[in-house]
Amino acid sequence: MGRDDVWRRDEPESPCIKVCQIHPTERICVGCFRTIQEIGMWSVMSAEERREVLADLPERAGRVKRRRGGRRARRAEGGGAGTPGRGDPPKL
Repeated sequence: MGRDDVWRRDEPESPCIKVCQIHPTERICVGCFRTIQEIGMWSVMSAEERREVLADLPERAGRVKRRRGGRRARRAEGGGAGTPGRGDPPKL
């Protein structure tokens, strides 16, 4: 038995990928696709409850759009450069 085997449990591990942001309209994490309640209750859920949540996650992934890349993406699309409030400052 290895040193880390002591901490290993025979239950589904958290799907957390450390990108913890709640989508403003869908109210699910954009990293793991769990609800705030599921995230908070994960440590006390049974293995079966965890498996049920994990089974739902792939379907939820389509409910949130990935970010387009912020300023870099706007510049690549041609929007933002030279526009006040976006990209480069206006030329005087």
